[in-house]
Amino acid sequence: MNARFLRLAGLFFALSASLLLGSCHKKAAPAPATPPPPPPAPTATLNVTPMNVQQGQSVQLTWSTQHATAVSIDSLGAVDANGSRTISPTVSTTYTLTAKGPGGSVQATARVTVTAPPMPVLAPKGPSDQELFQQNVKDIYFDYDRYDVRPADAVALKADADFLTAHPSFKVLISGHCDERGSEDYNITLGSSRADGVRDQLVKLGVAGDRIKTISYGKEKPFCTESNEQCWKQNRRAHFSLAQ
Repeated sequence: MNARFLRLAGLFFALSASLLLGSCHKKAAPAPATPPPPPPAPTATLNVTPMNVQQGQSVQLTWSTQHATAVSIDSLGAVDANGSRTISPTVSTTYTLTAKGPGGSVQATARVTVTAPPMPVLAPKGPSDQELFQQNVKDIYFDYDRYDVRPADAVALKADADFLTAHPSFKVLISGHCDERGSEDYNITLGSSRADGVRDQLVKLGVAGDRIKTISYGKEKPFCTESNEQCWKQNRRAHFSLAQ
């Protein structure tokens, strides 16, 4: 009886040990897989140099991006991921760059201020040759029935000569005039003597003779038409005009 009991007990313990050992060697369940990291978000920079220009001047637009698969700049369209472009804006503009990639999208901006060029400062317009001549060259007047230059008019004639010497491109026409008294033929001769006499004085004062022409109108083409001494004084003259 005891021997049988011992055999059954040994068998029980052997079976229990076998079951216990089997449970210890059971394979553990695998851990869940780690998800991959998300794609990095794109980055972008955009710069314009210089930031202030005048109309007609150029600027350099420069950009740089990372982790982007599509890059565009408004007004320029699609561009490379990194690059630069020379542009000539006509008005103040804010440029916007958009960079897109698997990790999202990002924008960068740069502004250029365009100003109108300053108005040119025009030099004051000087007098024309004709105006300059008339302002500086004065007529020479004569006594009745005379053609010699009076001492009172010598100063004016010297000033005329100085101006003409300083302006060698000017050519002169001297016309001789008389008052209404006397015959036409006589006054034509007298007017010629007056014009030629003034020309000779100018040559003596240093004005080249080939720059001077003379003509006589006698009592034709009067400057004053009244029949009195005050008017006649104005008509007895050698008149200067700028020759073409």
